[in-house]
Amino acid sequence: MPFVRIDAIRADEKRLEAVGRAVHDALVEAVGIPQDDLFQVLTSHDGSQRVLRYGTFPAMDRDDDIVFVAITMRSGRTAEQKQALYRRIAELAQEYAGTEPRNVLVTITENEPIDWSFGDGVAQYAEAAPH
Repeated sequence: MPFVRIDAIRADEKRLEAVGRAVHDALVEAVGIPQDDLFQVLTSHDGSQRVLRYGTFPAMDRDDDIVFVAITMRSGRTAEQKQALYRRIAELAQEYAGTEPRNVLVTITENEPIDWSFGDGVAQYAEAAPH
């Protein structure tokens, strides 16, 4: 049940949609989320003011086609799954949106089942509290 935020500089709706699809498809393939588990916020920053900043750390030559992908999901994935996810996001972002892999920055924040409510004020995946 990942929650994904994608930010890009001057990305039109078509490019944002393509990057979002790339991230979702990579999550399905690399870590096994259900196909219908789709929660994303896609934002393009117009560039009139530099609202997204980036450098070259660690020795990466990025440009204004950079996309920031922040994924929040439950803990439990292995290092190998995460590496496969990063690789697949970069591959699919290039295939679907023309975004060069050097311009794909991904972060993962992990949490626990109690940290999610999908509505109705209920933590649907939390274990029932003992009586």
